[in-house]
Amino acid sequence: MGFLRVLKSFGSSSSRSGVIADAARVQVSAKSLGDDFPNEAKFFGLENFGNTCYCNSVLQALYACEPFRRALIERAMSSANGTSTSGRGWMSGRREPETLLDALGDLFHEISTQGKITGCVSPKAFIERLRKDNELFRGAMHQDAHEFFNFLLNECCENLESELKRSGDWESGRKTWIHDIFEGKLANQTRCMWCENTTNREECFLDLSVDVDQNTSITACLNNFSAKELLDKNDKFQCDRCGGLHEAQKRLLIQSAPKVLSLHLKRFKYIEALGRHAKLNHRVVFPSELKLPNLSDDADDPDVRYVLFSVVVHIGSGPNHGHYVCFVKNNHRWFLFDDDTVEVVDEEQLHRVFGSTVERGPMGSEHGYMLFFERQSDDQTEKM
Repeated sequence: MGFLRVLKSFGSSSSRSGVIADAARVQVSAKSLGDDFPNEAKFFGLENFGNTCYCNSVLQALYACEPFRRALIERAMSSANGTSTSGRGWMSGRREPETLLDALGDLFHEISTQGKITGCVSPKAFIERLRKDNELFRGAMHQDAHEFFNFLLNECCENLESELKRSGDWESGRKTWIHDIFEGKLANQTRCMWCENTTNREECFLDLSVDVDQNTSITACLNNFSAKELLDKNDKFQCDRCGGLHEAQKRLLIQSAPKVLSLHLKRFKYIEALGRHAKLNHRVVFPSELKLPNLSDDADDPDVRYVLFSVVVHIGSGPNHGHYVCFVKNNHRWFLFDDDTVEVVDEEQLHRVFGSTVERGPMGSEHGYMLFFERQSDDQTEKM
């Protein structure tokens, strides 16, 4: 049985998930943390409202993302109406958040201004705003953490754009500070097999979804993402140069790497023989440091490198049920956020979520699902 001996089902907060062998787990407290962490470091769990582990795990990953957390809290503090909307007022009074971005900023501000270093807060107002904005998250059904992450980032970007338009500061093509953090650019290259001309088109992304195979690595997944694809038969390419409809080779390469790279492992796949989606328990090794193997020849920074700082883990046997937790690295130590519980863990425990070398193997049902890497500059020492 895997280290996350699953007792919690369907993301319910009514029972714990049994996290890691006792020898490897330490409840977070001021005593267990010692003097290694500054006062501004916060390790707070989030209350589960029945099926909101998908949300809690992603929120913990985003709180661990320093540039995102810093910008969001600064925005919350500069708000003219200084009240909390996350369940408790951090200044006098309360108000309903006008946008999902408001609710998220208030929640992060509440965590950051706690007088102690550990504890638990309620994201009630954020959940209420989320369910108001998107009916997908209103029911008691199990939700997908990656779908929530995509909706959250795009909705917050739209909130910022709407603010700029109301203030008259909006310009066509202008990017938000969220784009500055998460957005990268792909070079969509298509080579005509008739005239040998290569057409380049730029595509922007906030995260990348990669296919997974058995006994592979993140580097191999990224190489597969950028593998050449033959366009033939009904998919022939209309060449810009020769004007003909010909066979072509297409590939996607990273041209501009983002400050924060979010990778989604596509572990849920439709199996035709089963007539439904199933979970792929494939072993996928992810490193603590990553050098992108699929950069274009004209990439902005050919030597870009990343450091892993958070992993969202799915626990369960299928896409329609299970539980989500989040690993976070802070000051060279790893923490496990499981709803309202936060524990210090050994780094080797992270290796237990790579997956099994055989389907339905002995490693359990805990698998890395979303990976978050922070870009490191040449003169920057590792902060994590």
